Amino acid sequence: MDLPVMPPLAPMLAKSAKQVPHADGHLYEPKWDGFRAIVFRDGDEIEIASRSTKSLTRYFPDVVESIRQNAPGRCVLDGEIVIASDGRLSFDLLSNRIHPAESRVTMLARETPASFVAFDLLALDDRSLLDEPLSVRREALVQALSGAQPPVHVTRVTEDPEEAERWFTTFEGAGLDGVIAKRLDGAYVPNGRSMLKVKHARTADVVLAGYRLHKNSTAERPLLGSMLLGIHADDGRLQHVGVAASFTEARRAELIDELAPLELAEGESHPWDLWRDEQAQASGRLPGGQSRWTGTKDLSFVPLRPERVLEVAYEHMEGEGDQARFRHMGRFQRWRPDREPESCTYDQLEEVARYDLGDVLI
Repeated sequence: MDLPVMPPLAPMLAKSAKQVPHADGHLYEPKWDGFRAIVFRDGDEIEIASRSTKSLTRYFPDVVESIRQNAPGRCVLDGEIVIASDGRLSFDLLSNRIHPAESRVTMLARETPASFVAFDLLALDDRSLLDEPLSVRREALVQALSGAQPPVHVTRVTEDPEEAERWFTTFEGAGLDGVIAKRLDGAYVPNGRSMLKVKHARTADVVLAGYRLHKNSTAERPLLGSMLLGIHADDGRLQHVGVAASFTEARRAELIDELAPLELAEGESHPWDLWRDEQAQASGRLPGGQSRWTGTKDLSFVPLRPERVLEVAYEHMEGEGDQARFRHMGRFQRWRPDREPESCTYDQLEEVARYDLGDVLI
């Protein structure tokens, strides 16, 4: 492979903003919720790199073929790999593609094909576009992919902040998770936080049901790593919905002592007693299940009596009904001594109006 922009290349990143900026000179895009991917193509050689510059190529043979059919012969594209199901993005189906067995990857590529949504062009033929302003890169991207057919797409954009705000509200129903704002006069800055991202932010009251020790924890100085969170389903089961972490080291040590009174007595039961049972793991939301992400990592936890409620901030839920959970790590906000654990149900979570993904991809 011999391109003017070569791997490894860290993608340009975004810093968080609380609202869509209205200053002149911005280009707005939907924030796609998939796997960030930089595609390098030099003739028949195609490499797909992740945000961390690791190769995704073997997991997405369908995307490789789509690029071969739709992209210029020599180019570098920045974009997102996504999978759609029932008119909206599915991060579950996308995650399933990261599997060690080639036969399963091949089967899933056929059964749940992925799409590539391009939002930047970093090189074309022998020309690097990294130092060009976004306005030039965008025009070149549209021209380079003018003949592309699904499942390769060019993201839609607008220079109207009010339109971007409408996207922020409506496109979430198709599985997208916000809006990106970029400076039209900005160059492409690898690994630089030169964009703004506006993401959905919500809070929920959840039950603290246990914790895992931090990797730096010792017998002499135990440290809390992450809190395990639960929400009650309609039938009363406490479903595992995610974790909250990001505490200072001093606070991690304090929490061990603070939560000690909630530790189970000898022989006392816990809603997640069956977390080691494979059949129970398959039929419900329990913490600790091994996966392709965790491998052989120790996922044991210290169970606590589920008596304490806390408020966490979260951005997005994945899954339906009582199988829903936080897509990303929750952020501890405060304890809620005024709430009973039984009152922490799925009813509190906001219902997002559905929106057809096809209307976003136009």
